[in-house]
Order: sequence, then structure tokens, then C-alpha cells
Amino acid sequence: MNIVGSCGHSFEFVYDLVVTMKKIKSKNNVYIRLTDERWNHIIMAHCELIYMENEVCNTVVDPDVILEGNAGALLAVKERKNKKYLVVIYREDKEDGFIITAFLTSKIKSLNRRTQLWPK
Repeated sequence: MNIVGSCGHSFEFVYDLVVTMKKIKSKNNVYIRLTDERWNHIIMAHCELIYMENEVCNTVVDPDVILEGNAGALLAVKERKNKKYLVVIYREDKEDGFIITAFLTSKIKSLNRRTQLWPK
């Protein structure tokens, strides 16, 4: 199946019965899941991240800061070399969690308005 992403790139997806998933640990020592389905959703909306799956995962594992998100979500933020920030939005409970989305931004002021949860 071919799908055109937000940047105009065409993506070809081949579906089979095997679903792969990455599991990483957050700063709260909680396993956070990133499934292929979720990753495909992220890169369809933010195709500039297509080669950044490991960096997205690393942002949850080793963020510069963690901010309070909406409705219980957390924002892991990592500064990049080009004055942009990688933001990964995820949820976690006591036993596990999952990545919701990720994006690049240069709008640090909007991030600074949020409550910083880590480091305290």
C-alpha cells in the first residue's frame, strides 16, 4: 500500500502478521513501547523524523528535561545541534507506557511554559 505523508513523500507499507515493537525504559524506570504502527503514524505526520527512530527512543531514555503534558501525558525533550528540540510525547503508568507522537520544534518558549517534572 502506498501512502503520501505530510511532506509529500510516498511511503510503501507492507503488512504481515509480525508486529515489531521497541521497549525502552523511562527515567521513572517504566518500560515504554514504540510499535511499528505508532512509528508509521509518527513519520506520516512528521516525515523529517523518518531516520530518527533511535533518537526518538533515546529522548525518552535520556532526556534533557521532562515536562508535564496534557491529560497525564509526559513530554521528553532533547536539544539538538541546530537550535531545535526533539519532543517525544508519551504516557506511562506504574507498569508500562507507550509513545504517542514525536516532533521537532524551535519554539522553546511554548515548552518553557509547561511544568518541569524532571530534573527537579
